[in-house]
Amino acid sequence: MNAEDIASGLDEMRDDIVAFTREILSIPAIAPESGGEGEMKKAGRILELVGDWGFDSIERYDTPDYRVPDGRRPNILLRIYGRDRSLPKIWVFAHMDVVPPGDMDKWTGDPWTLRVEGDRMYARGVEDNGQDLVSALFAARSILRSGIRPKRDVNLFLVADEEVGSKKGMVHILEKHGDLFSRDDLFIVPDAGEPDGTMIEVAEKSIMWLRIRTSGKQVHASVPDKGVNANLAAMRFLVEIHDELGRKYPEKDEMYDYPISSFSPTKRDANVPNVNTIPGEDTSYMDCRIMPGYDVSEVLEYIRKRAEEHSRKHGVKMEIETMQYDQAAPPTPPDHPVVKIIKDAVKKVYGIEAKPQGIGGGTCAAILRRAGYPAAVWSRMEDSAHMPDEMALLSNYMGNAKVFVHIFLS
Repeated sequence: MNAEDIASGLDEMRDDIVAFTREILSIPAIAPESGGEGEMKKAGRILELVGDWGFDSIERYDTPDYRVPDGRRPNILLRIYGRDRSLPKIWVFAHMDVVPPGDMDKWTGDPWTLRVEGDRMYARGVEDNGQDLVSALFAARSILRSGIRPKRDVNLFLVADEEVGSKKGMVHILEKHGDLFSRDDLFIVPDAGEPDGTMIEVAEKSIMWLRIRTSGKQVHASVPDKGVNANLAAMRFLVEIHDELGRKYPEKDEMYDYPISSFSPTKRDANVPNVNTIPGEDTSYMDCRIMPGYDVSEVLEYIRKRAEEHSRKHGVKMEIETMQYDQAAPPTPPDHPVVKIIKDAVKKVYGIEAKPQGIGGGTCAAILRRAGYPAAVWSRMEDSAHMPDEMALLSNYMGNAKVFVHIFLS
């Protein structure tokens, strides 16, 4: 029996995959920051379901958390031992937590009850990250059923807390249990991708969110000369700094989905409630996605310097505050072995050429990369995470599981 035979065997598990998904998604697994009780109930049900599948080891690396009823956040490691345990190991990280449903009026069904309509499945967490958590588990189950032992160790880490920063999940594991890993191991995070499955994410931009507070002098709109229009001063600054930053930091890399840095004015808080008042206060925001070759602190220093100059010129006071500040992790080399095994597996299952790319968003793979572990992010998904009526394709569940079979047997 070869990898193709084992992957084909997943077709017989189609109903089991749907039933398993229905079971685990019926249990809300929401972080306490978002009003939930954590992932423990969901983790317990997963362990009940996979307990007799034949994993060589099932281990717990839970994190203390007094905010949840159990006082712990679960991190579960499921192992299949390879024929040669000295070879670099495969690690797949999938997260059990989900975001809240949000506005229930925008859902056409219960977010905690899986609906299957042809190839489409709807529920909270059905894509993020249920799709690839289930796909990886059933790929492992298919291998275990076959009796074939993979060449190298295969490790599935089901982690907590990804949606709110991973401190109780991946960060805790790396800080307290870093001896589990080797820098030669192969790390895969199946938590982002494209509908056609062609993107293998190996690099991310630095992210900086700024709050820009501008103080002037409020007056009646009929006498603008007696005041200082904070709104106007802020708008001028945002336009100027947007254009200046683009010229000052022009690095371009076509590997990224958007190949240059972006400095986007976005949100603006409400100021005065009426039309005929010139506002004395303005609060605006910028989203900056910066190419990894630039030092974020240097970009921030330049913005603050220009804000001081703008303040003096227009008679306002401007304060720049960071809301998010993440220097990009070192990219995973596009020719790294983990990229190659994903490319080969995707080609065998989907018949397409996946290629390494960079993105402007952030994934928890950056946590691994900062710790010195080159990680690759891959999935074939519809990109409906966090939306009302979150949706995933059953065909992606099946196809991605087959990709994982080929990866695990590489």
